[in-house]
Amino acid sequence: MILRKLIQELPTTPEVIGNVDIDIKDMTFDSRKAVEGVLFVAQKGEKTDGHAYIGKAIEQGCKAIVCQVKPEATVEGVTYVVTEDTHLALGLMASAFFGYPSRQMKLVGVTGTNGKTTIATLLYRLFTAMGKDCGLFSTVANYIKGEKMAATHTTPDAIELNRQMKKMVDLGCTYCFMEVSSHSVVQHRIAGLDFDGGIFTNITHDHLDYHKTFSNYIQAKKGFFDGLKKEAFAITNIDDKNGNVMLQNTAAKKYTYSLRTMADFKCSIVEQGFEGTLLKMGSLEAFMLFVGTFNAYNLTAIYGAACALGEEPQNVLRVLSTLHPVDGRFETIRSKDGKTAIVDYAHTPDALTNVISTINAIRKESQKLICVCGCGGDRDKTKRPEMAREAVNGAQQVVLTSDNPRTEDPVAILNDMRAGLTEEELDNVLTIVDRREAIKTAIMLAKAGDIILIAGKGHEDYQDIQGVKHHFDDREEVRKAFGIE
Repeated sequence: MILRKLIQELPTTPEVIGNVDIDIKDMTFDSRKAVEGVLFVAQKGEKTDGHAYIGKAIEQGCKAIVCQVKPEATVEGVTYVVTEDTHLALGLMASAFFGYPSRQMKLVGVTGTNGKTTIATLLYRLFTAMGKDCGLFSTVANYIKGEKMAATHTTPDAIELNRQMKKMVDLGCTYCFMEVSSHSVVQHRIAGLDFDGGIFTNITHDHLDYHKTFSNYIQAKKGFFDGLKKEAFAITNIDDKNGNVMLQNTAAKKYTYSLRTMADFKCSIVEQGFEGTLLKMGSLEAFMLFVGTFNAYNLTAIYGAACALGEEPQNVLRVLSTLHPVDGRFETIRSKDGKTAIVDYAHTPDALTNVISTINAIRKESQKLICVCGCGGDRDKTKRPEMAREAVNGAQQVVLTSDNPRTEDPVAILNDMRAGLTEEELDNVLTIVDRREAIKTAIMLAKAGDIILIAGKGHEDYQDIQGVKHHFDDREEVRKAFGIE
């Protein structure tokens, strides 16, 4: 594609030095990939500034640079495009470079603190089961018509998003479902994408290490809905106190869903157990292979989105009733001697509370709940004591352990968690740094009928320690401890 056409996508006229009628064969924001024929977009990141690598890119043969700050000295034969925001520019130009693939599918985004993965994944599975060719971008994995691809971010970068969407279109996909993280909104990774619908799940304490304030976090989520076109739909959880905030300035058609009050899509729990839940969706009833109030919300959002996309309500519920939970989301494993382990991705105070509340609503008084949890390193430290408090408030026994310590000392992370507890509460808490030993200990403490909740990592099959990802899977560890490998 000719550089001139890409520049036309920018919201304001940029300063241009050099020839804009050069052919661009690919795009990158990674200077190591910036060679001849590749457009290098220099971005200011949290840790590095791509502008510092413009010289390196030119040495490698790159002839086209998009930047926010014009270099002091320019090189003859190299074209420089100086624009106000290279993050925004990347998203807009990537969409054009790959032929606007999001315009050729029904694209639905899911945002919120908890539930994004379940909703996006189940929408993908639902529409696939209804005979549609679909694509998916999620925290667990990305899919194109059933082909699984590894996922490195909740929402990929703008180039990868559009590259994969083009593959989806080329392979005949007519629907795409994706998680939209707050980071991706602020960093303009979704700029240029043509969304046909948006879903808001809930918003609780998370990612304040990045957004700094809860208000900023809310505004990041709201920004997604502010950008929806009038032909799109926007579905919000009206039971969340910030649910209506998301719809304040959207041009999209507005829908609400609820378990507690009147809404466009109203759901109630008729009966539930560890095997599943009988739900009443409007006037229709269906048994779902999912457990918990939080999953009832997820299923209601999915039902609402499918209806907003034009699907027949009864058929939606019929197919939904055949689907299974997403990996690592309230995933149940039972031992031969009657113990039940539940592996869940809950890594925020609210998510942990939801899972514990769900278990406590189902378990018998004679069944003890043992909770194993930790907190990740290099992330929001303020939620650490809250996580410990939620675990102690809901479980009869708590084992604090490592999650993904990353570059932090795992002992220091655990001390931050313990700081949220009283001396009396600490009497009922074990602290075991080694996660494998913590899981084995919790299972050893359990008796027949007891429930062991292992929270925080869910589907992850690694543990990040000092920048190295070591293989580790909570589900594998449970099966080993249960003797059912």
